[in-house]
Amino acid sequence: MGTKTVDEAGVETGTEAKSDEEAVDLTKADEAVETDGEATAGASDEDEYDEDELSEAVAAKAPSGVGLGAAAVVSAALGLVSLTGGWLGTVAQARDSLYGQLETASTATVSTQIEQVYGNSWNANALVAGIFALVALLVGVFVLVRPAFGNPDRVVQVTWVKSVAWAGVSLAIIGLLLAVLKYTDILLSMPTVSS
Repeated sequence: MGTKTVDEAGVETGTEAKSDEEAVDLTKADEAVETDGEATAGASDEDEYDEDELSEAVAAKAPSGVGLGAAAVVSAALGLVSLTGGWLGTVAQARDSLYGQLETASTATVSTQIEQVYGNSWNANALVAGIFALVALLVGVFVLVRPAFGNPDRVVQVTWVKSVAWAGVSLAIIGLLLAVLKYTDILLSMPTVSS
């Protein structure tokens, strides 16, 4: 007994089967192929969905680098303040000068008066500048070495952050050197007065 198969559009395919069992087997085989195709398509859709979902999750967990950028700018700003002295250095210098004037006896020698009124205040200014330079140096070095201590896939440092951090470190080194030279009276030392 021969049968012809009809597809979903109602068109005869011309395949004849020898018996009803063979026709049923052909139909089951077609259904199995269709089911496998749907399963494969579903798996590929799931894979694509999983990859998209994974990339979104990684992007959400990846740090934006805002903290490192801000720290780099702070380092550069502190390095600049260490060079200029800043408001805090000026206040410390004026305060130490006032204490020198109050503590120096009117009968003290000129060299003692210069040291008490001007020398100590100059050292106070140098000390404040040195503290700013040291903090700028530490922050700048932290920004530069931070990616080495994290997951390299997650810690991405933008080029401008490195540049600003290097600027901060450079200014801090110059500021620290100048502060040491000022404090030790190698640079712009106090005048000496003969007795």
